[in-house]
Amino acid sequence: MAASELYTKSARVWIPDAEEVWKSAELTKDYKNGEASLQLMLEDGKIIEHKLDPKTKNLPYLRNPDILVGENDLTALSYLHEPAVLHNLKVRFIDSKLIYTYCGIVLVAINPYENLPIYGTDIINAYSGQNMGDMDPHIFAVAEEAYKQMARDERNQSIIVSGESGAGKTVSAKYAMRYFATVSGSASEANVEEKVLASNPIMEAIGNAKTTRNDNSSRFGKYIEIGFDNRYRIIGANMRTYLLEKSRVVFQADEERNYHVFYQLCASAHLPEFKNLRLSSANDFLYTRQGRSPVIEGVDDTKELCTTRHAFTLLGINESYQMGLFQVLAAILHLGNVEIKDRDADSSLIAPNNRHLTAFCELVGVTYQDMSQWLCHRKLKTANETYVKPLPRLQATNARDALSKHIYAKLFNWIVEHVNKALVTNVKQHSFIGVLDIYGFETFEINSFEQFCINYANEKLQQQFNMHVFKLEQEEYMKEQIPWTLIDFYDNQPCINLIEAKMGILDLLDEECKMPKGSDDSWAQKLYNTHLKTCSLFEKPRMSNRAFIIQHFADKVEYQCDGFLEKNKDTVNAEQINVLKASKFDLLVELFRDEEKATSPTGQTPGTGGRTRLSIKPDKGRDTSSKEHKKTVGCQFRNSLQMLMETLNATTPHYVRCIKPNDFKLAFSFDPKRAVQQLRACGVLETIRISAAGFPSRWTYQEFFSRYRVLMKQKDVLADKKMTCRNVLEKLVQDKDKYQFGKTKIFFRAGQVAYLEKLRADKLRAACIRIQKTIRCWLARKKYLRKRSAAITIQRFTRGYQARCLAKFMRRTQAATIIQKYQRMCVERKRYRQKQAAALAMQTILRAYMARQKYQALLREHKAVIIQKFIRGWLARCWYKRCLEAIVYLQCCIRRMRAKRELKKLKIEARSVEHFKKLNKGMENKIMQLQRKIDEQHKDNRLINEKLVSLESSYSTESERMRSELNRLRGAEEDARNKTNQVSSLLEELERLKKELSTTQQEKKTIEDWAQTYRVEMEKMVSELKDQNGTLKKEKDDLNRMIQEQSQQMTEKMARAIVLETQQLETDLNEERSRYQNLLTEHLRLEEKYDDLKEEMALSSNVSKPGHRRTDSTHSSNESEYTYNSEYTDLEEGSRAREDVTRGMDTSLTLKLQKRVTELEQEKQSLRNELENKEDQFQRARARDDAEFKKARGAELEYESLKRQELESENKKLKHDLAEMRKSLLGDAATGAGAPGSPAYKVLLDQLNASCEELEVRKEEVLILRSQLVSQKEAMHHKDEKETMTEPSVFTEDVSKLKDAGEIKQAYISLKDTNKLLEHQLQSQRRTYDNEVESLRGELQNVKEENNRQQQLLAQNLQLPPEARIEASLQHEITRLTNENLDLMEQLEKQDRTIRKLKKQLKVYSKRIGEMGAVQMEGQTSPGQMVDEPIHPVNIPRREKDFQGMLEYKKEDEMKLVKNLILELKPRGVAVNLIPGLPAYILFMCLRHADYLNDDQKVRTLLTSTINSIKKILKKRGDDFETVSFWLSNTCRFLHCLKQYSGDEAFAKHNSSRQNEHCLTNFDLAEYRQVISDLAIQIYQQLVKCMENILQPMIVSGMLEHETIQGVSGVKPTGLRKRTSSIADEGTYTLESILRQLSAFHSTMCQHGTDPELIKQVVKQEFYIIGAVTLNNLLLRKDMCSWSKGMQIRYNVSQLEEWLRDKGLMNCGAKETLEPLIQAAQLLQVKKKTDEDADAICSMCHALTTSQIVKILNLYTPVNEFEERVSVAFIRTIQTRLRDRCESPQLLMDTKMIYPVTFPFNPSSLALETIQIPTSLNLGFLTRV
Repeated sequence: MAASELYTKSARVWIPDAEEVWKSAELTKDYKNGEASLQLMLEDGKIIEHKLDPKTKNLPYLRNPDILVGENDLTALSYLHEPAVLHNLKVRFIDSKLIYTYCGIVLVAINPYENLPIYGTDIINAYSGQNMGDMDPHIFAVAEEAYKQMARDERNQSIIVSGESGAGKTVSAKYAMRYFATVSGSASEANVEEKVLASNPIMEAIGNAKTTRNDNSSRFGKYIEIGFDNRYRIIGANMRTYLLEKSRVVFQADEERNYHVFYQLCASAHLPEFKNLRLSSANDFLYTRQGRSPVIEGVDDTKELCTTRHAFTLLGINESYQMGLFQVLAAILHLGNVEIKDRDADSSLIAPNNRHLTAFCELVGVTYQDMSQWLCHRKLKTANETYVKPLPRLQATNARDALSKHIYAKLFNWIVEHVNKALVTNVKQHSFIGVLDIYGFETFEINSFEQFCINYANEKLQQQFNMHVFKLEQEEYMKEQIPWTLIDFYDNQPCINLIEAKMGILDLLDEECKMPKGSDDSWAQKLYNTHLKTCSLFEKPRMSNRAFIIQHFADKVEYQCDGFLEKNKDTVNAEQINVLKASKFDLLVELFRDEEKATSPTGQTPGTGGRTRLSIKPDKGRDTSSKEHKKTVGCQFRNSLQMLMETLNATTPHYVRCIKPNDFKLAFSFDPKRAVQQLRACGVLETIRISAAGFPSRWTYQEFFSRYRVLMKQKDVLADKKMTCRNVLEKLVQDKDKYQFGKTKIFFRAGQVAYLEKLRADKLRAACIRIQKTIRCWLARKKYLRKRSAAITIQRFTRGYQARCLAKFMRRTQAATIIQKYQRMCVERKRYRQKQAAALAMQTILRAYMARQKYQALLREHKAVIIQKFIRGWLARCWYKRCLEAIVYLQCCIRRMRAKRELKKLKIEARSVEHFKKLNKGMENKIMQLQRKIDEQHKDNRLINEKLVSLESSYSTESERMRSELNRLRGAEEDARNKTNQVSSLLEELERLKKELSTTQQEKKTIEDWAQTYRVEMEKMVSELKDQNGTLKKEKDDLNRMIQEQSQQMTEKMARAIVLETQQLETDLNEERSRYQNLLTEHLRLEEKYDDLKEEMALSSNVSKPGHRRTDSTHSSNESEYTYNSEYTDLEEGSRAREDVTRGMDTSLTLKLQKRVTELEQEKQSLRNELENKEDQFQRARARDDAEFKKARGAELEYESLKRQELESENKKLKHDLAEMRKSLLGDAATGAGAPGSPAYKVLLDQLNASCEELEVRKEEVLILRSQLVSQKEAMHHKDEKETMTEPSVFTEDVSKLKDAGEIKQAYISLKDTNKLLEHQLQSQRRTYDNEVESLRGELQNVKEENNRQQQLLAQNLQLPPEARIEASLQHEITRLTNENLDLMEQLEKQDRTIRKLKKQLKVYSKRIGEMGAVQMEGQTSPGQMVDEPIHPVNIPRREKDFQGMLEYKKEDEMKLVKNLILELKPRGVAVNLIPGLPAYILFMCLRHADYLNDDQKVRTLLTSTINSIKKILKKRGDDFETVSFWLSNTCRFLHCLKQYSGDEAFAKHNSSRQNEHCLTNFDLAEYRQVISDLAIQIYQQLVKCMENILQPMIVSGMLEHETIQGVSGVKPTGLRKRTSSIADEGTYTLESILRQLSAFHSTMCQHGTDPELIKQVVKQEFYIIGAVTLNNLLLRKDMCSWSKGMQIRYNVSQLEEWLRDKGLMNCGAKETLEPLIQAAQLLQVKKKTDEDADAICSMCHALTTSQIVKILNLYTPVNEFEERVSVAFIRTIQTRLRDRCESPQLLMDTKMIYPVTFPFNPSSLALETIQIPTSLNLGFLTRV
């Protein structure tokens, strides 16, 4: 393909960058061949010119389409190169928070430096059994692939985990081992998987340390082989270690630590058991303080030591050995603190009584003198003599450190050896999976011997990796039968030869170590001379003669030669070793002993089933003391590495490459430089290069057809899809070398998929443009037509409006003219009328005025005459008055003069004091008397004046009347005089009135002012009162409203509190049920495990006993828990114990299991009690009703006692009558007394007619009495057998020997019969009373219903009109009478049947009584009479037997019953042909008969056999849904029968009277009901597991992968890890498969008669499994998180809801279990951009946890380019808004969760006496009773 076709405008490329390694850019114009540069635009908008290399002319790497970015597998990328790999890893790590990515066969794991919730048991279960490509990349997927290939290919596997320090190798290996331990389980009794996991904290404590790059860095390599048996269960493990970093024991760099165990000991120095170690803080010891970082943040060393000690204990290393290990470690710390001083330049010494050396010697058990001697001296041997040489201080210090390192190395090897011994078992190993946790390629500023060995190991591993990748590639090509050529790949064999070949670096190093005066410099010169000119991979630094450079596969590394020889020799002073070997401390001596002689702290010997630790030991035939330290470290490492490579080559490898994203341990921070460096070093890019060299992209024909169907035309599509793909591809890609057709796949070169994606995108874009063009044209035309139609409409309406306006104008003009005419006429007429009226008015007024003037003139004249008359009279009166006044005045003057004279005299007299006193004496009284006199005179005067005035008026009137004619003038004068006086008086009165008026006005004004002020004040006060009243009213309203609101709130709060409390109680009850049922499951699992262990022990110990039968453990457990005595249990347990001893079973395991079972039983019992308490809370109301009922029952019991006395008297009377009848019959026996008409017959007939009714009542009593007598006799019989172990005849003989034995026996029997009879009568009366109460309640309920119905009819009639009301009342009356008539007819028929029945019984009883009389008569005669008298034959008719609903069987037939009814019963035939629950009914009827006989042993054995047989059949056929469903239905029915016929009032009220007669009478089986309920729970859980096993393979395929709506989903390119295709191939499960299976489950349960409520619970559990599995897979599959897949899921869920609707199960709660899945599908489809979208998502996804929402948003992957990814900012917004949610951090739903099941009481209406047993059941030995 030409570059011009790819490097076009807008194409995106990668260009190198110094900071980001690679930077993305976009072409701004097309590239043409021959151009020297490219015009590019960076992502920040900057325009640059990228110049091409003039030599190579290589164009920059092309960038993959966005749709391929973020793929799970790097090989799915179309362009495979370094920038594409780096960008894909960065997008997944930073944006999607995904740390795992596939790169072909390699799993790339990036350390997140954060704890992620992706390693729980739920995740393990989700990956278990899945194909590697179906789920998102994970370490569990690699582990599952290894486990699956081991089981499938019968080949050992290896998981190679590599990476530099801090990349997460140890954690990845740990999780892989945890996966194996969880999925496989243990095949032995010792729980090896726990021991394998327990080895991790031990190895981390002694082999891990803090470095600058990692807080828990492994400073050694290890290879752990996990062994499996032929059933692929873990049986053991073995560990090999490589190259422990011993130098860390004595030296640590800054910010680093020694091994963890030292700091754990120092942190725990305060513990009592560590006091003798003399430890203190880590800063007090040289070996732990050099790094100046003794504490790791977030790590508690004290707790870590507890974990380490627990792990030691779990692995069998006892406490004494642990303390010995800690003692050696403490001794190493004290040895590091031993201070060595200079004695002189060539010698050194240790101060005497050095406390640290003293502590060291005491701890290791050596003498102080010897140790101090050989720490400062060295023994030299020559050919003739041996002498001691002192050591300088520096050499002595080095010798001390070398001894510390050697002791620690020995201790490390000892621990590894004994860990391996603890992990070895005696079971033969069938296969193994190895986990290699080894250091990655290392390069530092200064590289020494350790880095050389590490890089050498990585060279070997890389060679093996390259060969394996190349092999897989070629195998794939050969499998698909495509032509291929050899792929050129990097072969690092020359580098390996440089290191390990003859005369190689290691060989020269060993040779130099053997030289007497060998040095690092001489060794370097040998390297230069040997390899500098002969090997291109070996170089010499320019500026150094003590270093060399090796070109490794990852990079060039410069090694410093200093220390190579010393580290390779690893020499230790032999005398120091001898001192230690002579120690009194046994463990220290054992450390330096040969491994074959070492003893195990666990007391076990190494088995043959596992591998032993690889170690390089000296030849046994040689002198080990002299050759012990001669083998170099390099040689040992080379040999162990060679063995490791042989092991790996013999296994199928799986690769995990761990990447360290940054050097600062920042969470989810990605440094591209560091990442690229590690990708190049770990071989990932080499894998990419090998894949890119061939055909990296591979598609199946079906996937290619589905993806690129859009590039095909209709004529190109053929029936053969393979030929279709071939034809289309030949047209699309002209260069045939770019692809190859295989048998099942199409192979593409690198870049071809991107080209096809470009063609597809162009085609879709063109189709979109065409669709947009058509849609826009259609929209524009539609808009135009709409506008045109609107314009025409507007014009039409406008023209009509204008026409209407014109017509309206014309009408208005004409109307205006008419109005004007009439208006003008009205105006003129009005004006005329006004003028006329004005003229008339003026005339009228003028004429009136003239008349008035004339009248006024006449009136004035008349009045003037009158005035003149009065004036003249007044003048005369005035003259008279003046005269009178003058006279009066004269009189007054005279009187005044006289008064003055008198006054003068009085004044003269008054001047005298005594006169004044005289006058004053009594002055007050006199004044008061005078005042009273004056008042009285005034009153008299006023009265006199009034009288005078009245007299004067009367007199004047009389005078006037009498003298009017005679003396007018005198009268007039007198009148004038009177008038004058009257005027004067009137004037005075007027003055007085004026004064009073002024006073009154002032008072009025004052009063008005006061009133005004008062009014203002009152108005103000009234307004204030009104305001206050309004305020009070408002406050009152507010208070009322508040009270109402508070009351409403309190009511709502109480209601909510009650609801919450109820919900909490229900939740607690469900939790208790769930815990109880989980304990039952655990108990069942332990029983099964116990059975399996017994079987295995039986097979291993005694295979030659074919007749041996293993006792069912479930039987023993049930016997021990629930039976009434434990004798048989004790015998069985004893026998089992003896068998276990003979079989050699592990006693500790048995005790552990027994203790565990006891604990589970106790916990189960406590949970059962709690469950009962919880259920009692819901039955308190019923209990209160029962208490009230019992109170009322007391009076009834008194009544029953009286009635019982009456019955006794009636019984005596009946006995007396019977005796009379017998006498009459005996008296006339010879003369035919039984004939009709005889006296005896008449007496009999009279008595029968009188007591017919009592006989009917006593009939049942007699039968029950007989059965009880028989059962009591049998009980006495069993009792005698237990007490005397003799036959029943012995008791009879003993009784007969007694004095008056017959009388005593007869009295006892009669007393017993009487008691039984009375007891039965009491029970019958109680039943009768209960029936009556129940019938009365029913009648009361009917009356209430009738009353309600009448009220409703009355209310309806009142709403009707009168005619309809009358008609309705008549219709109602007719209906009522008809119903009464029918009831009466039914009663009449019932009475007729009763009469006929009584008549028939009368005949039967009459004959029976006759027979009884005859028998008694024969019994009373003597033997001689019996011979002499003739025998009259009597015809005795057989009475029809009344079936009591019981089945009788013999004890020896019990096993046959269980076998035919349970073990060999086929559910299919029973479910189809017989009534549901028939086995349960049969078992209960047999149980009833055992209860009827009062045989407790029979009841117990029947129930125990039934329970054990059901468990046995479930264990045998537990995977058959039909069998499990059948026995779940029958167990529930059996449980319901035990409740229904228990006699409890709570259950008996649902029964009919006949069913209540069938209740159990002798035994209370409440405990067995609990046992059967537990059994039903176990069966239900087994049913759920069976359903889950059937549905599990269907769910993911049907709900997620299958395209229910064809064409919606698209298939994206996949890598080497092929996922399951979403195309429905033949045999693929679809949604229809799930629905058919659900329908099959439902129909099966319905056929078996399962309770409807139980069916609802089962369906709810089914839907929960479907929803949980689907959602879990959605959360773990990035390819499923797309918009189209959300649509598919919602459609599938709607189909499930439709199925529920069809089955009538919408209210069973199943739909609610799908709510998380529904919300996840909605989340895939909603918009995910703005804050409003975030709010909508937060409110919508309430059933999903925050982690699930974020996970789905992170995994959301567009299938097409038109979809958009979710931005990181939007995801952070979602996280911020969901921060306050209180929820579980668990990511996946628990698919193993089972809802607690309940069994609501469901009584059966089926009568037991009507049940018929079919012959097909082979139960002919059962007898109906």
